[in-house]
Amino acid sequence: MTLRFGRRQFLMGSSALLAAGAFGLGPARAQSAGLRLFWWGGQARADRTLGVADLYSETTGAPPLQGEFLAWDDYWTRLATQVAGGNAPDIYQMDYRFIVEYATRNAIVPLDEFVESGVLNLDDFDEDQIEGGRVNGQLYGLSLGANSVATLVNTAAFEEAGIEPPDLSWTYADIERYGEAFKEANIRGGMRAFADGSRVEPMLDNWIRQRGKALYTADGQLGPDVDDMVDWFTMWNDFRQAGYIISAEDDALDTGAPEVSAVALQKSALMPTNSNQLIIHQSINPDNLTITSYPRLAPGVGGGHYRKPSQFWSMASSSAHKEEAAAFLSYFVNDIEAGRILGVERGIPCSAGVREAITPELSEQDQIALNFVANLGDLLGPLPPSPPNAAGEIDVSLLRVIAQEVAFGARSPEDAGRYFVEEAQAILARAAS
Repeated sequence: MTLRFGRRQFLMGSSALLAAGAFGLGPARAQSAGLRLFWWGGQARADRTLGVADLYSETTGAPPLQGEFLAWDDYWTRLATQVAGGNAPDIYQMDYRFIVEYATRNAIVPLDEFVESGVLNLDDFDEDQIEGGRVNGQLYGLSLGANSVATLVNTAAFEEAGIEPPDLSWTYADIERYGEAFKEANIRGGMRAFADGSRVEPMLDNWIRQRGKALYTADGQLGPDVDDMVDWFTMWNDFRQAGYIISAEDDALDTGAPEVSAVALQKSALMPTNSNQLIIHQSINPDNLTITSYPRLAPGVGGGHYRKPSQFWSMASSSAHKEEAAAFLSYFVNDIEAGRILGVERGIPCSAGVREAITPELSEQDQIALNFVANLGDLLGPLPPSPPNAAGEIDVSLLRVIAQEVAFGARSPEDAGRYFVEEAQAILARAAS
């Protein structure tokens, strides 16, 4: 199934798009040599992305672009299959934890030649966002926005529970305080205070950084030791057993799509997310939402957050339309009208011109996301090095699996901590050999 929509359909939305996102799409076929795009995300992102693609074709006379999208968990399996089968889209969304792997395996190509020729214009692009897309000195990913990790907050649920929601000063000890308040209030069929963060790699990364370490060192080694990981799994297991976070069964319902998140399903009032995702979560939730920081280890402890590329566009090495793809990428991040369509759903625009033009027009949720990223204060630390090329495997196939095993009682936190470190080190060693 191939997606191509006009401006009217973009503005009205499309039930066909929603169905495509929910059930997945077969490989899209280019029509009239039109570019193929692939990204993860939900309905709102699809509407915005296809709106820009359609406007680009109308403005430039380029053949219609074809788009497909899936939820995060399904996206990487489909992309890996397409790349292996030589059927990769011309342009696809890339994540910070996977970019080294795709670059070193020559699945994506450097964009430097297109910057040098002027086809891809980055004249007023934020330098830190350019650097974030480099691998071994070459630009493999075009940042689609700056963001930071954040906690999604259902303010209406906190009001019902009779407690003030967290602000930038909150700590992990507050999860216990909030947990007790929600247990006592027993709202909405037993809503818990927090989702399960034990399997969320960005939350582990933030927690480890607050301990003065890095999840991955500059030379691609694992930062946390066994004691760190035992403490991590123990903390979340204690929260779970006390009823402060959602159950293992409820956590298993979250497959990565916003529509089945712990907040969307009203299983918890708080959950880990990214600043740019406030918009999509608000679009599917009737309650008023906001965002705040991840919790601190203790009052005054900061430095765990950083301003990072929310995601990239990368160009497939197999694309037969590289020059055309570079021209579209330049339009996507530089055109003012495109910026108005995209807003800050993928993060704060990296082009100063686009950012200046759209900021006064942003919605309340967009303004919240922008102000959050701009005002992290002492929570903000330096951008870490790009993760090693096995980081994605460690996230998806190790951390998430082990965390779920602990949640269901199949492993103790002590065994999980040891096993995680041993297996992660073995994965990194294999990847480096």
